[in-house]
Amino acid sequence: MDWGVVYEYRELLYRGVLNTILLTTVATVCGTIMGLFIGLGKMSKNPVLRVPASIYVEVFRGTPMFVQILLIHFSLIPAIWRTFFPDADIPTALFSGFVALSLNAAAYIAEIFRAGIQSVDPGQMEAARSLGMTRGMAMRIIIIPQAFLRMLPALGNEFIALLKDSSLLAVIATEELGYFAFSVAKNTFEKLPPYLTAAAIYLVLTLFLSRVVVRGLEKRYTPK
Repeated sequence: MDWGVVYEYRELLYRGVLNTILLTTVATVCGTIMGLFIGLGKMSKNPVLRVPASIYVEVFRGTPMFVQILLIHFSLIPAIWRTFFPDADIPTALFSGFVALSLNAAAYIAEIFRAGIQSVDPGQMEAARSLGMTRGMAMRIIIIPQAFLRMLPALGNEFIALLKDSSLLAVIATEELGYFAFSVAKNTFEKLPPYLTAAAIYLVLTLFLSRVVVRGLEKRYTPK
């Protein structure tokens, strides 16, 4: 067992760690923004908004992320790019990773928003409307801020799940942490050192997110 292969491929390791963090962060931000609107759409009484939002959530939650990554990278993005940007190069696997993780995260975060908003006492909306607020204003000022505090633990769990799920992007050769382990093992025939190194880094990152970031946000924003 030669642990020197990890040092030999250290540049790929550094890129893998940075890309893993970048992919997770971007997917969480984009997924949160998209998930908010999809969750509101799913709660809407208007079927034009409710039906597409419900279908979106069911499709992305009901199919494996592995399959979604393959479809997005090898089919969806090339087709869109050739249609609208025929003279431009097709984006890299890193871009496909951003898209796949964001779209998947949006479906789960939409359900988190829906559950969080519905957990707020309906009397809050009635009181806001009685003061002359529109439904949109009441949602923005009264309901969503309260719901967000209740959603922090679930959002933190989704952030951690995305960090680990980003390893699936190795299948399309995205230079993240899982791809580092796979490449080193394939090129050097040393299996244990690269896989253990990747597992240890994933563990450190998830512990940091759960014990420092998520708990810090909960302590800061949870009312005393």
